[in-house]
Amino acid sequence: MKGKLISGLAMLTALSVVGAMIKIPAIIGSVALDAFPALLAAVLFGAGPGALVGAFGHLLSALIGGFPLGPMHFLIAVEMAVLIWVFGRLYKNKKIIASVVFIIGNSFVAPLPFIFLMNTGFYLGIVPSLLIGSIINTVIAVVTIPRLSSLVKQGLPNRDVKQ
Repeated sequence: MKGKLISGLAMLTALSVVGAMIKIPAIIGSVALDAFPALLAAVLFGAGPGALVGAFGHLLSALIGGFPLGPMHFLIAVEMAVLIWVFGRLYKNKKIIASVVFIIGNSFVAPLPFIFLMNTGFYLGIVPSLLIGSIINTVIAVVTIPRLSSLVKQGLPNRDVKQ
């Protein structure tokens, strides 16, 4: 089972890298589609593994973008991990609430420290793009989770491999 978990998390982290290359133009920097694989991981493999995918996915997305906010991306990675963990914990019983909490948390709450680290203008400039990106990432995840959950629960069919 550990091999399946590690392989699944590696695949979803790689999908985060692909999503990081799909950018949504923003007033300040850009927002990427790197969160939906972490949302998938949080539901399919558990909140903790999903949080890891979220943190690594964000750091890889920032790396591809050239770390425009410098070391502050590590703070964002921690925030992303917490938001993904909360989503994973809430999703089992309350799918809509989990989605709304993630969207609000990622769009309005997570950038709050940047009011103090940068300024209010940065916060007001990044929130609309984060809101759009959060909605898109969440919709993709919520649509995809039911289709993939049967594969994870049942497992892929075993096939004889000739050597």
